[in-house]
Amino acid sequence: MREGSVLVTGGAGYIGSHAVLALLDAGWRVVVVDNLVTGFAWAVDPRATLVQAAIEDEAAVRAVMREHAVLAVMHFAGSVVVPESVADPLKYYRNNTAASRSLIESAVACGVKHFIFSSTAATYGIPDQVPIREDSPKAPINPYGMSKLMTEIMLKDVAAAHPINYCALRYFNVAGADPQGRSGQSTAGATHLIKVAVEAATGKRSHVSVFGTDFATEDGTGVRDYIHVSDLAAAHVHALDLLIAEPGESRTLNCGYGRGYSVNQVLDAVDRVTNLKIDRRMEGRRPGDPDALVADNRAILAALPWRPQHDDLDRIVADALAWERALAERAQG
Repeated sequence: MREGSVLVTGGAGYIGSHAVLALLDAGWRVVVVDNLVTGFAWAVDPRATLVQAAIEDEAAVRAVMREHAVLAVMHFAGSVVVPESVADPLKYYRNNTAASRSLIESAVACGVKHFIFSSTAATYGIPDQVPIREDSPKAPINPYGMSKLMTEIMLKDVAAAHPINYCALRYFNVAGADPQGRSGQSTAGATHLIKVAVEAATGKRSHVSVFGTDFATEDGTGVRDYIHVSDLAAAHVHALDLLIAEPGESRTLNCGYGRGYSVNQVLDAVDRVTNLKIDRRMEGRRPGDPDALVADNRAILAALPWRPQHDDLDRIVADALAWERALAERAQG
């Protein structure tokens, strides 16, 4: 067992629960802080300690940090639905930016040495070049992306002033589920394409909406870089090892495979894996949807010993489908 423990905020949620698994499997002690508003207590591996609290509750968070000798924070807690952020921006600046400020202040006060932040490709807005590099212009087009970028800026300023270093990982499109079936995306009303598609494949939805068929892409539908959630979780563990090895250095890294698939290609994969034909309904473009979002992932491959283990679209879909079926069984339970 390693020295100290890792505090995972939002560890009862989709990506956070997979990071908890990866940390535990790597020999870390893990304590999860989650308010369980969108997360599920059952999603937290029993090897971890779960504390139900909000990250902006500084008294509760600092008590956890001290009691568990927290060496590092992995911060996943927050709100993540882009259209909702446009409709309710203050919710996003409260849950993502203001709450993150409280968490960072608690980390500094308790002498936490390392901070890994769950950021997003939404910080880039509409990219002027694809694949997108980390030094591409940051011009978010919605409050979700802006709320995450503001937290990145806070971390940069705090690391310059205090003995803490950080890694901001900018996710592209996260999908799939733990291949061992221990966790997956369980959120009701999720908006991610692969999640929506496997819900349609298991009868939970009647169809899948395809928003826009006139993009400047090969088949006219939007192209995205899909990364398996277990590969993403592994990247967080490697990032923590790097922060420990280089205490004076901080990093910002894209998390993606460097290759994109169109909406139609993803739905073709779902049809292949399920041996079904999902009903696709063509609808108008949503405002602000870029033609393509694909990561330039050379920096993460150079900085970390991380190499994707699940870089296969059909595999991502199959794992998401297996989890969706397990959820259906749990609901019938």
